[in-house]
Amino acid sequence: MLQKIIPKALTVAQLSDSHLFADRNGKHHQANVYQNLKNVLLAIKKQPLIDAIVFTGDLTQDHTAASYELFVNAFEECEITTPVYYVAGNHDEPALLKKYLASAPFCQDSVIENDYWQVLLLESKSATPAGIIDEVECDRAGSIINSTKSQLLLTHHHAVDAGFFIDHHGLLNKAPLQQLLTEYPSIKALGCGHIHQALTLPVKLPDREINLYACPATSIQFDVNSETAKSNGQPPGYQLFTLTETGEITCKVFFV
Repeated sequence: MLQKIIPKALTVAQLSDSHLFADRNGKHHQANVYQNLKNVLLAIKKQPLIDAIVFTGDLTQDHTAASYELFVNAFEECEITTPVYYVAGNHDEPALLKKYLASAPFCQDSVIENDYWQVLLLESKSATPAGIIDEVECDRAGSIINSTKSQLLLTHHHAVDAGFFIDHHGLLNKAPLQQLLTEYPSIKALGCGHIHQALTLPVKLPDREINLYACPATSIQFDVNSETAKSNGQPPGYQLFTLTETGEITCKVFFV
């Protein structure tokens, strides 16, 4: 497995859930999602010293090839040169992601690391809107983990309940991931998309508790008091992880 080696401290920007259409003027719950994506990318570009960008899925809303092309166009128009990694969301087709996100700045590796940290990307897409991280995927992650370093795991689906309707489409099989987290105490935190909310959720393990940091969407933020998908009116956003040499992790959320 190819790995991106980055020296010193590690700063990773996460964005998620762009829900693009073939038309750059397409709207998702009245939001121009293409313009929202560009606004987020331009905000990330202004951040100093970002080593990598990770997109955690749901690129498309209408499932067209043109929406994937539009995603790439957004990065080109914003002149993003920072390496961009990704995982598939429940709306995405992995083959189309691999086809269209095939050249710089996009990277198809699943590990970003430096001397102190590993950021591991885990696939959670299933045949339904809910997620599955199976034993094979967890075994793959375990084979990569270097226990002398700290790890941040990023995926699309949320591994613990968020407390609103999106939990109907959360991670179905939590046991393999729970076992992975228990087996490797060097894993310091999780990050996900899918929730369309900036939330910090506790993940309780037998020997410790870690945080799941849910990334706000570039499209819309969900109303947690609604029983179905509905915008709460918040602007698009992203989050920024700072991973220090001493194994500490901070996560800051930005709305644009």
